[in-house]
Amino acid sequence: MGENPNSNRFIIENDWNGVLPHLGELEGACFIVMQEQIIVRITGQDRPGLTASIMGILAKYDTQVLDIGQADIHSTLSLGILIRVDDQHSGQVMKELLFKASELGVNIGFAPVTDEEYEAWVARQGKNRHILMILGRRLSASQIEATTRIIANQGLNIDSIRRLSGRQSIQNPQKHIRACIEFSLRGNPKDRHAMQAELMQLSQREEMDFSLQKDNMYRRMRRLICFDMDSTLIQTEVIDELAMRAGVGDQVKAITERAMRGEIDFRESFTERVALLKGLDTSVMRDIAENLPITEGADRMMYVLKRYGYKIAILSGGFTYFGEYLQKRWGIDYVYANELEVDEDGRLTGHYAGEIVDGRRKAELLKLIAQVEKVDIQQTIAVGDGANDLPMLSEAGLGIAFHAKPRVAANAKQSISTVGLDGVLYFLGFKDSNLDEKGRES
Repeated sequence: MGENPNSNRFIIENDWNGVLPHLGELEGACFIVMQEQIIVRITGQDRPGLTASIMGILAKYDTQVLDIGQADIHSTLSLGILIRVDDQHSGQVMKELLFKASELGVNIGFAPVTDEEYEAWVARQGKNRHILMILGRRLSASQIEATTRIIANQGLNIDSIRRLSGRQSIQNPQKHIRACIEFSLRGNPKDRHAMQAELMQLSQREEMDFSLQKDNMYRRMRRLICFDMDSTLIQTEVIDELAMRAGVGDQVKAITERAMRGEIDFRESFTERVALLKGLDTSVMRDIAENLPITEGADRMMYVLKRYGYKIAILSGGFTYFGEYLQKRWGIDYVYANELEVDEDGRLTGHYAGEIVDGRRKAELLKLIAQVEKVDIQQTIAVGDGANDLPMLSEAGLGIAFHAKPRVAANAKQSISTVGLDGVLYFLGFKDSNLDEKGRES
């Protein structure tokens, strides 16, 4: 079988000698069968067996399926099939498909596709893909319109759209409602940085979050996730909690806020704050740990990450005692934080032991753990909120700013500010329908 490059047809050659004795004088025979491509589009009420019925007709005529795609939205089917069939049977194929569509109560349409058009589609297969996710408590038409306009202006084509979040009840809505849509994009943005900036401005204006990632194998194979602790896994800064017990709450909180905004060096601020805790009895630490305000969605997220085999680390500028408390709660693999020095009477000395876990150290630890776990750095995720998290957010394959301070949000490539920590799961590609009952808890 050979293809004539100058026409939309196949030339089929066969040696007939001995097969048809009465035509034995022919050394061979050649006849031409014209081939054509047709797009079949089917829409209507979905039902079990519909696709099988359509494919049965195509199979009867030895039809080649060049491409196929199907979507189902609230039992409304949209099915597209690109077929290649010889011109002797194409009319009969379409006739039988029309009768079957009428029998099934669905709409069907046909459109010819030239060789040139098909080859142009094939050529686009090699182009890069990107995944853009938008996330919020709810997603409106205006938010989606603004997002798709940015996509179009960057010269990207939307290949598919799918909903990652579950359907929400109107009569009995969840306590912590979430909505997430994923766009699969083909091509390269005209200006990736400009697109990122536009999406950031849109997210702030429309109260939504976004994630723009290259669609490669690393995105599908993330294995290590590192979290900041204070104001990320928990909704407080433990040093502020300790300071309130020591009667220096306002002083320490003011220094903390300046440090998180990046106005003063973390090491300097840390030393100043720890010094103010001198004389505090360590017995208060257990009470603080047992009453830590856990961030919305953290339990759900941790359950899913552990269930699917992720290695999890806490890399915190806070304190080891509280990191180890959360480690027991969630089965976390690694905890690196700061160690408070305690005197023989069980009181804080106002000093710390060992190296400070600051921004630089967090980035180093992320790389170190990745090496120990034999994980490529592109397979790592980092989640944090403060200025001292920026180095590890930049180092990780996927860095997510979570309810971050303005400076952090402005420098992060991915950001979550409208929902809880379980929003991270969508950025990793999880769908609500992938999760069991415990993983779906709000």
